[in-house]
Amino acid sequence: MTMRVVPCRGRAGSIAPAAGLLSLLAAFLAPRLAAAASLAPDIAPLDSHTSVLVVSPHPDDETLCCAGVIRRVLAAGGDVSIVWLTSGDGSELSLLLIEKTLRVSPDKMRDLAHKRMGEARAAAGVLGVPPRRQFFLGYPDGALLTLITDHFTTPYYSKFTGAVRVPYADILGAGHPYTGESLERDFARVLDRSRPTLVLAPSPQDAHPDHRAAGILTLQVLGRRRQLATARFWIVHGGHDWPSPRGLQMKRPLSVPPRGRGLPLAAFELDPGEEADQLEALRQYRTQMRVMSSFLLSFVRTNELFSPVPVTPVSAPEAAATGR
Repeated sequence: MTMRVVPCRGRAGSIAPAAGLLSLLAAFLAPRLAAAASLAPDIAPLDSHTSVLVVSPHPDDETLCCAGVIRRVLAAGGDVSIVWLTSGDGSELSLLLIEKTLRVSPDKMRDLAHKRMGEARAAAGVLGVPPRRQFFLGYPDGALLTLITDHFTTPYYSKFTGAVRVPYADILGAGHPYTGESLERDFARVLDRSRPTLVLAPSPQDAHPDHRAAGILTLQVLGRRRQLATARFWIVHGGHDWPSPRGLQMKRPLSVPPRGRGLPLAAFELDPGEEADQLEALRQYRTQMRVMSSFLLSFVRTNELFSPVPVTPVSAPEAAATGR
């Protein structure tokens, strides 16, 4: 399947407002979804020729969505790369529970980002992903959708980092401006380095705006490269009280999330060793475990869910009614 999502320009340097972006995307994709549905819904085979790229909006998402696939590919002799689009430097909940304050301090938020990147490296190490295949872009947490809409060419100012460009040294995105254009360029660089045969990315139907933006970014860049057939999509923020029940439920499968209804989701079954590795990787995220352990542990299940189709085809009125 080949698609190019063309930004609809509104104000200078912006694309269509975020509220209507998913409706436009669904309408644009509608005539192409039949072709996408003809693709195998699962992600097999995974072997020594497989090269996976996991697109992770924040440190921890790669473990929640894809730890089992990561372990399976590496065990088969294939390659796995992870790209973290943000470094988790915009979490007000972390600021409140860890720093005991809601006063935003750029120094503290940057320190938080360094901690979360360190935790991501540790989690990736547990899963077996080598450092040379760990890519950090460092764009502002909580603002990815803003970058690809209102700040595609005009730099965005983050109150959390006190910056208009990536402030972290020694990462792929170091010093690059907070713009959607720069984000796309850096993502393309990761694709050039990792040369994936399989890209695992968030669905634009995910409830979190950073995740929606990551899915749209993936569609944009892979579409231009005529590589959309390599993509499979996953959901982390799937709707109220999902996954249910909360907490560690290692013998239970993930159910279809409310926001995934209508997608041809296929279950990737984990073996007990892969589940155990996922749990151990997740435990490396000490910062986030202090904030939302019940939610994070809910993803240590017997399966992971992926769709070859990024969004359910719906009309604009239906999208507005469902909150998509």
